[in-house]
Amino acid sequence: MTSDFQELLRIGSEAVDQAVSVVRKMAVGQVTSKGDRDMVSALDLAVEDRVRSFLRRETPEIGFLGEEGGGERYHDAELTWALDPVDGTANLVHGIPLCGISLGLVEGQRSVMGIIDLPFLHQRFHALDGHGAYSGTTQLQASKVSSLDSAIVALGDYAVGEAAEERNRRRLAVTQLLAERALRVRMLGSAAVDLTWAAAGQVDATIALSNHPWDMAAGVCIAREAGCTVMDASGAPHTVTSSATITAAPRLREAILRLLQDSQRLGNDDTLEQRWLRN
Repeated sequence: MTSDFQELLRIGSEAVDQAVSVVRKMAVGQVTSKGDRDMVSALDLAVEDRVRSFLRRETPEIGFLGEEGGGERYHDAELTWALDPVDGTANLVHGIPLCGISLGLVEGQRSVMGIIDLPFLHQRFHALDGHGAYSGTTQLQASKVSSLDSAIVALGDYAVGEAAEERNRRRLAVTQLLAERALRVRMLGSAAVDLTWAAAGQVDATIALSNHPWDMAAGVCIAREAGCTVMDASGAPHTVTSSATITAAPRLREAILRLLQDSQRLGNDDTLEQRWLRN
């Protein structure tokens, strides 16, 4: 089995190079619905096909999980590649350059490698467990902000699809509380952007009340290796089975956890809608 992680980083980087080439040469193409307010483009599918084929050839012993095509040996492999071919498809389709190719490597329940390219911003990030996080040759470091009223916080997208109204109650509660406590709130529309910019100290915390390996595996490793606290909504260390993906500058950890606890109570409060409208 290929167990040299530096070699796997090289292979993963080459896979992302190929994905970037597809993005820069190919039009978005046909956009089809995947469900309520969810979509996939021909470009998403072409990128995933290219990366999946390359990694199947180069690392046949490693499992693969792609957002669009599902998994290959996902449950019985020691290691699994996790790919979001275009993280931020809605942004891409609307000509917003905040989207990225996100390739992670998962060992057990832990993200151990991440490579993210933001092709329209010409930014590349990578990290390997225990070896730091980098943009090019520049080592990344999490923000040193220590108070929420000085922090820029990025929010994950609101829920769509089945039970979206109920699932969004807590998301709206988080938004309400951040509006009251944070310096600024941003919804960038891409977990790849959120997590890499947290690693670079450009945002001070991120809150996504969701966790899919293809969305999060790469960015979680990059943010963690840059010194961010990466956890689920309870404060436990983040794993691929966590229900949420939260990052924070180390000095913001307790403030973010208090906000999440308060959002749970507010999200269960029948007066949330009235409070939201009143403000």
